[in-house]
This record gives sequence, structure tokens and C-alpha cells, in this order.
Amino acid sequence: MTLDQLGAIIGRPAPFLSLMENGKREPRLSTINHLAAALGTTPTELLAPDAPNERSRLELALARAQSDPLYEALGLPHLKPGRRIPDLVLEHLTTVFDALKSRTTVTAATPEAARRANNELRSKLEAVDNYLGDIEKVAGDALAAIDYPGTGAVSQGMLTALAAHFGFTVQADAGLPSSLQSVTDLANRVIYTPQRDAMRTREARIVMLRTLGHFVLGHGEPSDYAEFLSQRVAANYFARAVLVPESAAVPTLGAAKKDRDLSIEDLKEIFYVSYSLAAQRFANLITHHHDIRTHYLRSDEEGIIWRGWSNDSFPFPAAPDGTIIGQRICRHAAARQVFTSEQKYDIHAQFLDTPHGTFFELAHLLADDPRSHAVTLGTTFESSRFFRGRDTDIRATSTCPALECCQRPTAEAAARWEGRAYASVHEQPQLLAVLPAGTVPGIDLPTVYEFLDDRTGR
Repeated sequence: MTLDQLGAIIGRPAPFLSLMENGKREPRLSTINHLAAALGTTPTELLAPDAPNERSRLELALARAQSDPLYEALGLPHLKPGRRIPDLVLEHLTTVFDALKSRTTVTAATPEAARRANNELRSKLEAVDNYLGDIEKVAGDALAAIDYPGTGAVSQGMLTALAAHFGFTVQADAGLPSSLQSVTDLANRVIYTPQRDAMRTREARIVMLRTLGHFVLGHGEPSDYAEFLSQRVAANYFARAVLVPESAAVPTLGAAKKDRDLSIEDLKEIFYVSYSLAAQRFANLITHHHDIRTHYLRSDEEGIIWRGWSNDSFPFPAAPDGTIIGQRICRHAAARQVFTSEQKYDIHAQFLDTPHGTFFELAHLLADDPRSHAVTLGTTFESSRFFRGRDTDIRATSTCPALECCQRPTAEAAARWEGRAYASVHEQPQLLAVLPAGTVPGIDLPTVYEFLDDRTGR
């Protein structure tokens, strides 16, 4: 049937059908229904994503390849897959292009690409207030399957039962390579984790659940760094949602809000998790269920941000491309002040006046972290009335990003030391390095396979 013949049946001109056929025009639903009737099929079959036959699949793959910017950059003339071109030639062309794109993706995981991926993912999470309802449901259903009672911490026995529910056993292994958090034998459904002398119990629970989460959430081999990062965030979220169940945590937070006694430490103790996980879980749930907006960051002693997000308009420092990771938080913020605070091993509470308003912040130094990190969770001045620690008399002012706030020395200090001081910093070779090759950075597959061969007797 020619386009003219088909057009006569459905009442549309052939040029319109040609544009639609070549992906340059979107059809209305009524047009799709008319096309399906004229062609003796259904709209569902007509819109199926799979090609009807192998030749069509190859032609479609070639069309998509030639529209890719990487292919266009080669400067080759457009190749029309006429009938004289054998299927084998089309298969060779599309396979070679896929390999070229794969190699480009593997070597494109530069710090710039990583920053872009982080920025895009942070924007998506902030748009949903860092609450992922679909993963909450998966975690809730999994807990129901192992008869979680609905209150209190998830015991080690429950975690073992959870792994068994999904067909896995968990085995602590002293020989696990130090560069790996876990290794999974998919053939025998075994998750290997470090022994307790190599990893704290609370951290080991997270590692096991994060690994399990990849399989529960149906993750495959990531195609690029952005997908790897998205999968990692989703698996981490699953682990937090299991260890601090929504069904138990939301009423706990609701009661604390009513009593004006919200506290991250309470989540930490009730559910037997780390302070860092409790703070992240607090942020996951408090906006969605209790309408309290927050900001969260993890930073080091020099104020460098390692992780952060906000939905309360907190003014994070940002690079021109919007990146906050690697930026230095204001020295007057709680994330910096906690390192010199008298409450440095407790909870440092303070108010911070900024050009974007006043914020209440709670910062805690992770004493068991060899990198000396601090976790900070903050909220607006209005919401501070619901938090424990709001009676603090510590108040600071930040005018960042104004350089005079903390990025430049005072005039007096400059007069004393300008031209009379020299500082030598540690080398930072990571600034010049690309991320490790591969879509899953840092994985040494020979080491992984040698470990599994040894454990399975091969």
C-alpha cells in the first residue's frame, strides 16, 4: 500500500503521513486509531516499541545511529538503507557504532561528566522533596513479607529473612578485597560482605541492604555514569527505607512534632542506625508527611561539601554550572562551626542569618569517620519551633556569596601578612584524573572473579 492509497483511506495527505513515518510529526490519537483500522491491526500493536521483523529492527537502529550527535560528528553522508543493502551490512554498521558509542561512554566519565550527572540527579530529587514513593512501597512490601511488627528496629534476623525472601543468603567473608563493599555470586545467590572486624555492624547492615536493593529494584548493568549514580542512590534509599520503615518512623516524627521535640538522635537510637542515615531518613520523610522543609549536607573539616540537597531555599555555594559538591560552605555555617564547638561530639545547634532568611541548623561530628566529616540538617526559622535544641543562644551571620563574608581575609589581617606568608597545600592528584574506566567506577573485575572462583572451588 502506498502512502497515497493509505492517505485516501484515512483522509490525510501523503506528505503528512511521510513526515509521521519519518518521526518528524507526532500523530493524534484519532489518527492512530484510523491507521490501525486501515491496516487491519490495533493501536496497541501499532505503537509497540519492538520492530516487526529483523530487517525493520536493523533499519531503525541505523536511523537512530545516524541521528546521534556522535555519528553526525563523523561527517559522513546520510546512508539510506535501500533494499540492495544486505542485512549483514546493516548489522555490521550498527554494531560498530554501538561499540564506538560504548567506548566513548566509558572514557567520558570525567569529573565534568560526574558533576553534570550529580547536578541532574540532585535537581530530580529536590523536585520530589527527596521522597521516592515507589521505593517506599517496595521496602514496605518487603518488610510486610517478613512480618516486621511495625515498630522498633529491624533485627539482624529480619534482615537475614529479607535476603532469603528474595532468594539470597548473606555470608561475611574475611577474604573480601578491601576495595569492595560486597560481592554477589548471582549463580548461587550469595552476597559476600566484610566480617565485623573490618566493618561496623551498622555499616554492614547498610552494605547488605544496598546490595540487595540493586536486585530488588531490577537494576541491570548501567549504560553510563549517570545511570550508575541513579542506581546507587535508589539502592541507598531502599536500604534506608528498610532500616527506618516509613510505617514506623512517620508516627514517631508526628508525635515528636506535636511535642515540639523533633530529634535526629531519636531516630538513630530507636532504629539502631548511624546518625548520618538517620539524618537522611529524617529528610526523606519530614517534608512529605509533616510539611517541614529542610537542607542536608555532609562536609569535611575544611567545609568542602561531599553531599547535599535542600528544599528550604538554603543558599548553598555553587559553581557556575550549579555544582555544590566540592564547594566550600560558609565558615559561619554549623557545618564548619561544629569542628570548634564545645558540643563537637554532641549536637551543635545554631541559627544562621543569611540573605535568603534565617535557618536553624543541627550539626554532628562523625567521630568514627576517619575523614572527619560532619552531618548537618537544617530547616527554616519558622519550622525551628518543632525541633529539640531550638533554645540555643548561638547565632551567626553569613553574607555569602559576598567575598567579604569569609572568602577574603580581613583588611587588618591582609595588612599584617600580605607578602609575608606562604602556605603549602597537600597534592590533589584527583583534580587531574578522570574517573576509573567503566560504567561502574572503581571495580576491578579480575579481582572480583578471582574471589568468586576461590569461593566456588573453580
